[in-house]
Amino acid sequence: MSNSTDPVIVHWHEHAVSREDREKLHGHKGCVIWLTGLSGSGKSTLANVLDHKLYSLGCHSFVLDGDNIRHGLNASPQMLAPIHGEAFAARFGLGFSPEDREENIRRIGAVAKLFCEAGVIAITAFISPYRRDRDRVRASMKEGDFIEVFLNAPLEVCESRDPKGLYKKARAGLLKGFTGIDDPYEPPERPELVLDPVRYSPEELADQVIGFLRARGILPQVQGSKLGEAEVLHK
Repeated sequence: MSNSTDPVIVHWHEHAVSREDREKLHGHKGCVIWLTGLSGSGKSTLANVLDHKLYSLGCHSFVLDGDNIRHGLNASPQMLAPIHGEAFAARFGLGFSPEDREENIRRIGAVAKLFCEAGVIAITAFISPYRRDRDRVRASMKEGDFIEVFLNAPLEVCESRDPKGLYKKARAGLLKGFTGIDDPYEPPERPELVLDPVRYSPEELADQVIGFLRARGILPQVQGSKLGEAEVLHK
């Protein structure tokens, strides 16, 4: 007898409304803007500034933030246990081991792909320290859908910012496996964009990303476009 994971009984169903139809309705294409960099490099800040700018242009976008996702979809065993029990929590809860980080990125990559296929600009803000995990997410999507954006902030700058006090805890030995201290961060080898969050403000960085999206044809040029009208209305 087939079980629930048997590929014979799991089929792909085409949607009545196509991705192209949704993108035409939105006035722009869907994509995944994958922000990666050390803790404190400014990923969440940039993600929200970019999201707000896109919103004011009339775009359909959404931020998938690393901390927020770990409150639900990728919750820890400690968060899941009181509701679902210890066995469930141990099986499905995610911590920060290399294996759990791999699954964390796999799950969010799958969610981001769904947003993209709905014609939405998904903005992800995750350290995503391992190159292999990011490359697997890229490989799961159509060519051009995955836009890897590296926030190239040096460790010493990120550590000096330390907005959550995590570097201080890691240096004191209170936080094990922390990226950049006792666990590696693997920079992208061929990202679509490399941003300098030391030299430029979040607003300037967001404008750089928007310029890239226009150049790639993901966002239309302003003149005579649906978004052009929205841009004028939101000034």
